Amino acid sequence: MSTRMPGAAGGETAGVGEAVEGGGAAGVGEGVAVEGGEGGEGGKAVGGGAVRRSPLAVPGWARRLAAANEAWTFGVLLLLVAFFTAARPDTFLTRYDLTQIATNAAIYLVLGVGMTYVVIVAGIDLSVGSVLVLSAVLSAEYTIHHGGAAAGWGAVAVSTLIALVTGLLWGALQGWLVAKAKVPPLIVTLGGFGAALGIAQIVTGGQDPAGAVSGKLQRGVGFGKLLGQVPWLVVIAFATTVVFGLVLARTRFGRHTYAIGSNPEAARRSGIDVDRHLVRVYALTGLLAGLGSTMWLAYFGTTSIAGHSTDNLKVITAVVLGGASLFGGRGSVLGTVIGVFIPAVLTTGLIIMDVQQYWQDVAIGVVLVAAVYLDQFRRRGRERG
Repeated sequence: MSTRMPGAAGGETAGVGEAVEGGGAAGVGEGVAVEGGEGGEGGKAVGGGAVRRSPLAVPGWARRLAAANEAWTFGVLLLLVAFFTAARPDTFLTRYDLTQIATNAAIYLVLGVGMTYVVIVAGIDLSVGSVLVLSAVLSAEYTIHHGGAAAGWGAVAVSTLIALVTGLLWGALQGWLVAKAKVPPLIVTLGGFGAALGIAQIVTGGQDPAGAVSGKLQRGVGFGKLLGQVPWLVVIAFATTVVFGLVLARTRFGRHTYAIGSNPEAARRSGIDVDRHLVRVYALTGLLAGLGSTMWLAYFGTTSIAGHSTDNLKVITAVVLGGASLFGGRGSVLGTVIGVFIPAVLTTGLIIMDVQQYWQDVAIGVVLVAAVYLDQFRRRGRERG
């Protein structure tokens, strides 16, 4: 019997009788022989001694790739791309389309990175959209009183810092309520969803304030491009994804995140400060919501107070599509990246095909449910096998 603790690329736990790192399961009395860790059907003992290699033996790396959550989700994404490319070869996946898809997905990707950590620790955060709004409103209020649309880079820097600190503190407060007060995360973040939005409406009177964004921020970040080619919003999202993807995959913080999601009591007994780590995870999610608010202001030029009621569902869907388990202990930033782009590609493709908006919503819902179902079906089959 061998087990594997949750790892960086998907955090899956090998069950009883499964082999670690691709080593095949040895059958009692079967004389199963495995060469070089290729596993599974490496070869069987014949007559108690000779080893015969199966001509259909599958390389270990191929089996590990097929078992990866990200590989299956990426396959769904490729099918969508192939379908729309065949249907509209002259209009789909043009340079303009690629830029728009990446730009539209950038903010949700930043939010999704934070949500990935929360879901891996078996939590949930329904407040990300409202925290984004609150951070944007407080940031905008500073900008309005320090030059408005004519504000310089100094005011932009301070307003950005306000957005980040607002998200960080709100997330830390929610994390404290979850970890220390032992209030279920669903209740905490549902309350946070309403409270953050309510405060934002109190501050603004329920109206999006005028002069909330510096023109320099919009021209430089919202519509600016690195080397005239890559939108800065995409660059920011990419950098955020790489940094926190590496943190999750390669650092003690990431290992502790997986361990707590798999078994918080075992993690506590092994010396991990579970409560403090949960506070940090929720604070990270809030911080990235604050960063998302700055990106939103830069691109849209308004706080959009009423426009973020479904952000939480979009982000959670992307994380789950990427292979994360709502029960904790499994997930990856790479999977979230793929999960974010599936609805983005689907929406763009349907628009190009002139599909009515109502049918677009139906199609997106069907694909999302089907993708998750197929992933669950594959996992159940692997567990039975």
